[in-house]
Amino acid sequence: MVAYVFPGQGSQKPGMGANLPDEIFREVSDAVSLDVRRLCLEADEDTLRQTQNAQIALFTCGMAAFRTVEPSAAWVTAGHSVGEYAALAATGVLSVADAARAVLRRGELMATAGAIRPGTMAAVLGLEREAIQAVLDAVDGTVVIANDNCPGQLVISGEVAAIATASAQLTAAGAKRVLPLNVSGAFHSPLMDGPASELGAFLAELTFHAPAVPIYANVTARPETDGWPERLVEQLKSPVRWTEIVQAMVADGVTEVVELGGGEVLLGLIKRIDKSVTGSSVG
Repeated sequence: MVAYVFPGQGSQKPGMGANLPDEIFREVSDAVSLDVRRLCLEADEDTLRQTQNAQIALFTCGMAAFRTVEPSAAWVTAGHSVGEYAALAATGVLSVADAARAVLRRGELMATAGAIRPGTMAAVLGLEREAIQAVLDAVDGTVVIANDNCPGQLVISGEVAAIATASAQLTAAGAKRVLPLNVSGAFHSPLMDGPASELGAFLAELTFHAPAVPIYANVTARPETDGWPERLVEQLKSPVRWTEIVQAMVADGVTEVVELGGGEVLLGLIKRIDKSVTGSSVG
């Protein structure tokens, strides 16, 4: 069985989507009143890195890549953070236009999140989840695991002071590196309560359908068929459980993964989770 996966923020790069067909670019551009093709092809790295730009660019390239493939009779899907919106559009849970509008609103809310409740994030390399959690449990303030990307590569998120304390203690505990991330807020943490509520009000105006194939959700790490508005709100303030998602897909029969639209970041993570999975990318 094949899994089609969509990457999250960090996979964007100038010139992305240059070889993908125009149809989705036009559809998304019309929906969000923004020339997404120009953004992808002409924006410099700093501009494209901005949250509100990176997310709509990744969504569009992911959907454009998906339109070039012909899924087999048995397939499943998942997306990392904002990539989940492309998974929802690919399976018909949301229309491309509605998903694009949701992604743009999400990106805007996340871009300004730090002004409401200042926070930041850091990547932790070379330390396993249990050891990281033990350190975080002893830190004063809000700091949580935000992304469980693969064994030995996790991301923490929270208050600025708590992240600084945790970073020093994680290094002392044996982490190979703890790298501050250039982000505008503490994404996938409780500090996103406010933006998540605003996103929920926006999503309440959209029409959601049952998916055509299983979608493995970020917040539950299992295939879900309904409750997506609530799940997307929860995703903004909860961990992305990517390691568990990949393990669940493999347990359910996935042997091949195709990454769509944004390079091969997810393929690299998946190989570190389960070396038996074969992979390729489109984009």
